[in-house]
Amino acid sequence: MKPFSKMNCMGLAFAGMLMASCADSPTAVADYQVVPMPLEITAASQGSFLLKSGETICYTAGNEKMKKNAEFLAAFIKEQTGIALKVAEGDGEEGIVLRLGLEADSPEAYRLKVDERKVEISAPSEAGVFYGIQTLRKSVSVHEGAGAVELPAVEINDSPRFSYRGMMLDVGRHMFSMDEIKTYIDMLALHNINRFHWHLSEDQGWRIEIKKYPKLTEIGSKRSETVIGRNSGEYDGKPYGGFYTQEQAREIVAYAAERYITVIPEIDLPGHMQAALAAYPELGCTGGPYEVWRMWGISDNVLCAGNDKTIQFIKDVLAEIIDIFPSEYIHVGGDECPKVKWETCPKCQARIKALGIKGDSKHSKEEYLQSYVIHEAEKFLTENGRSMIGWDEILEGGLAPNATVMSWRGEAGGIEAARQQHNVIMTPNTYLYFDYYQAKDTDSEPLAIGGYLPMERVYSYEPMPSALSPEEQKFITGVQANLWTEYIPTMAQAQYMVLPRMAALCETQWSAPEKKQDYQGFLKRTARLTKIYQLKGWNYATHIFDVNVNIAPNTETGKLDVTASTIDDAPVYYTLDGTEPTTASSKYENGLTIDAACVLRMMAVRPEGNSRITRDSIAFSKSTAKPITMLQPINKPYEFKGATTLVDGMTGDRNYKTGRWIAFYKNDMEAVIDLKEATEISSMTLRTCVEKGDWTFDTRGITVEVSDDNKTFKKVASEAYPAMKETDANQIYTHTLTFDPVKTRYVKVTALSEKNIPAWHGGKGNPGFLFVDEIVLN
Repeated sequence: MKPFSKMNCMGLAFAGMLMASCADSPTAVADYQVVPMPLEITAASQGSFLLKSGETICYTAGNEKMKKNAEFLAAFIKEQTGIALKVAEGDGEEGIVLRLGLEADSPEAYRLKVDERKVEISAPSEAGVFYGIQTLRKSVSVHEGAGAVELPAVEINDSPRFSYRGMMLDVGRHMFSMDEIKTYIDMLALHNINRFHWHLSEDQGWRIEIKKYPKLTEIGSKRSETVIGRNSGEYDGKPYGGFYTQEQAREIVAYAAERYITVIPEIDLPGHMQAALAAYPELGCTGGPYEVWRMWGISDNVLCAGNDKTIQFIKDVLAEIIDIFPSEYIHVGGDECPKVKWETCPKCQARIKALGIKGDSKHSKEEYLQSYVIHEAEKFLTENGRSMIGWDEILEGGLAPNATVMSWRGEAGGIEAARQQHNVIMTPNTYLYFDYYQAKDTDSEPLAIGGYLPMERVYSYEPMPSALSPEEQKFITGVQANLWTEYIPTMAQAQYMVLPRMAALCETQWSAPEKKQDYQGFLKRTARLTKIYQLKGWNYATHIFDVNVNIAPNTETGKLDVTASTIDDAPVYYTLDGTEPTTASSKYENGLTIDAACVLRMMAVRPEGNSRITRDSIAFSKSTAKPITMLQPINKPYEFKGATTLVDGMTGDRNYKTGRWIAFYKNDMEAVIDLKEATEISSMTLRTCVEKGDWTFDTRGITVEVSDDNKTFKKVASEAYPAMKETDANQIYTHTLTFDPVKTRYVKVTALSEKNIPAWHGGKGNPGFLFVDEIVLN
């Protein structure tokens, strides 16, 4: 199965149903409700401009950037409608006019004004004009073969919320051709994104030519083979490699600049450097030998911080990076740098001693040593007129004076950096990591790193933390999403992972918060945007066109209430026996009630192609849809729909972030289920999801108690479980406790969480998470 292939898109021409089709008419009508939503749209009472072949786009004389803007607009309109426009210098009073001179707070602001005689896009800068062109392009949408497009009279005044609007692509794990990188940049331009963060070095491959260190690409760009799946221990036996020459990188910089996108290069240091160490083993603590890493994860082999050659290497590499990339920011990584080699390295320990570094309650002396390395990099960049940006780990051991922090481990790092008056780019993995799954049915998705990040969650992100004061919030200067490519070997799959989630990202980056209140409206605007994706041949995910199914326990009736909806009110058909629905199946009307075990499958039917089929397996037990009360709190980040998750008749898979599991942290799970009347039970089953690397452990014990009055409880079953061993599998564990039949109304189930992670684990001594998906009483 290839769920990310173009076959699954089925053309999806039905997105066009959401606006007037031009197949039957020579004239189409533009729609200014685009993505990202403009700040102000003021419709005129009457009048419109008829966009047709032969019209001229006028641009500022002698301005090459404005000429390129005019050529872009002509190309977009030709591609999307077939309408051929001319381009000419000058400042016309009719037709389409691109001009500078608008006064606005942001140089990227623009005004798009349409009346009967002309279409005028004005801005303070060429970049602002470009964003006005993007809005016009998206308003026209795709009307191939249209004789003309009617542009209703309007005035649109718009400007971006954030000056830094980024999207990252990792080419260290898997790399992409020059044409594919350019396509990625075109995708960014369509979404008003102005920073392309290019992650160029990794343990698994060095991807940029450095002339002073030729072995970085001769040796460091090639791994002998690649692990299959998630570090399965099996390898594909196929050499993998490649890199970009400095001339190619300059070509990408120029291509992006024409689209007002700045390329921000990242050389990740001092960790994620095993490929560099394979080329120059003397830069490591042990001297090697090293190999370009064949597996995923975080290598313990990092640059030796006590070696003078290391600091010189960093400066030499950054010097060439500065020469290639004109961006203000240079990204130096700083994330995920294990310190185990430094702890035993004589050179690193000597450096610690020479610098007078002491560990304290906040950081170890080795963490402070990393700060020394980062400071050296920052000092070099500052001396050369550039600014350093790094992941939030650069906060550890003290922040370099002019550093900007990219907050990825949630928002905590960004909040701390803003309080220290450092600029912050928000890119929390909980909202903006596009390598995460975007559907609950992961079996039907391409392999991903894990997580769960549906479109609605991306759209819900608000980058300004309420924990910050208005003055501190000013240091939040940008928003970015990231695509890590361990499991993304092709550009088709990269597109599938970022589109259309990039639409939700760009609306967060660009639009004012008050313009983001209507998620359903956003989906309809995104459906129109996908018409451009189709035209460009971009392979986008189609989840927004699926049936949105909500299954909720009704504790009054003891049944499950099902509601279903679609983006365009397409008719929905369903089955309850697990078979694939057709138009001959039951039609969903206004709700559905389930009171027995079944497999619910739903499908939206459209003339242009049916949606994918949803699948929800539902089991019924004596606890299903019964009232439930938690006596200890659910962990907020993993609360999802709360306590009813444990009595909704549905179980989760190995992905504990889909909403089918809830978590407990630093306290136990303690729940009381009200069976509503005296009921005989003799067993209790509870499942836990274990991912030890994520600090997620099995329960340490379960107790079942019963009561007739919800006050006095009697224990009927109890089991204790030993601490998990390193060799215990990551999997779903099923615990069933049986006991003599007892008739009772209230059942209390307590599952103990791991309070003290074992010594073999990196999180030793800390509490672990306990994930539970269902309490089954029979």
